Amino acid sequence: MGLRSRFFALTYDRQLAKVERAGLGELRHRLVETASGRVLEIGTGTGANLDHYGPAVESLTLTEPEQPMLRRLEPRVRERAPHATVLRAPAEDLPFDDGSFDTVVSTLVLCGVSDQPRALREVRRVLRPGGRLIFVEHVRSDDPKLARLQDRMNGLNRFMVCCECNRPTLDSMKEAGFRIDEVEHSKLQKVPRFVRPLIAGTATI
Repeated sequence: MGLRSRFFALTYDRQLAKVERAGLGELRHRLVETASGRVLEIGTGTGANLDHYGPAVESLTLTEPEQPMLRRLEPRVRERAPHATVLRAPAEDLPFDDGSFDTVVSTLVLCGVSDQPRALREVRRVLRPGGRLIFVEHVRSDDPKLARLQDRMNGLNRFMVCCECNRPTLDSMKEAGFRIDEVEHSKLQKVPRFVRPLIAGTATI
């Protein structure tokens, strides 16, 4: 467990507070409240989505690979979602049978996984046929000039906030076999320009 992981977990909520108030929290709510059936959230972090799940959720399973994040997540789960199951597991190696879930939720996760294509294959595997992926992810810009800036800043961004700012995540979803049902191209607010491009929506298999 590295010092950087502990520091990132300690400061994560503080870093995102202004971003949440500037629109991210509303976007989370609008999408996450539509989750239904047996739901898996990958990379749950400190539990920013917990308050947004609606009554259509039959069961909620939360995975998080980093122990410092888990330590902050677990007391929040006990308070806000006591019936949820919490497991330490990376998105690239999910400990579930094929077709175990109706919905998978991923918010600001696919930028930080070590192997994005593998993580998406795992998400697809654990979804039942017709199952749905709900996503909110910041991505590589379609603007070539901004994309070049993202490439230049990516190393620093990875070091500072443990994620890649220039991943073509929507293309990766399609390559993993997802059908994009709806996607909104937007921008994160209160963050540096090179991490603003955002996609949010749903995909099915």
